[in-house]
Amino acid sequence: MIKWHEERMIPVNIEVIWSLFETESLSRIMPNVVETKVLDKKEGVVGTTYQQKYKEGKRVETYIVEDLEYENTPEKKHNKIGFTLAKAFDIKASFTLIKLSENETRFIYEGQNVGLNFLGKTLLKLGGQKNNQKVVDDFMDRVEKEALIENQS
Repeated sequence: MIKWHEERMIPVNIEVIWSLFETESLSRIMPNVVETKVLDKKEGVVGTTYQQKYKEGKRVETYIVEDLEYENTPEKKHNKIGFTLAKAFDIKASFTLIKLSENETRFIYEGQNVGLNFLGKTLLKLGGQKNNQKVVDDFMDRVEKEALIENQS
């Protein structure tokens, strides 16, 4: 199992950053997610499912994402999702934004990746914490970069 918890202060309004997590804008912060389709929208968001397609190289993986937790207030935005990838990994990830001021937001990205079978566990060991940390850092950088670009438009 690999776990992560990263926090970063982004000098952008909470609503601007949150808009990047909308289905229509996801490709800006998750360029490998090539398609997101709502399958079953639930009132209050929790329980809503989406079909996502993730492209790595020439391979495209299709999986179902479920909203496990959701909060959307002026001071705090939070979404926790879960999905199983390639029958080998159970992934949970959460994105939390906390308003520090009109133009300052704390961005918290945390989650875990659990190998479900021998293959999944082996691949996690091979990929390791260091490789996972790079993926997490790249994602945090992309969210910050896109938030700053969005803030200027």
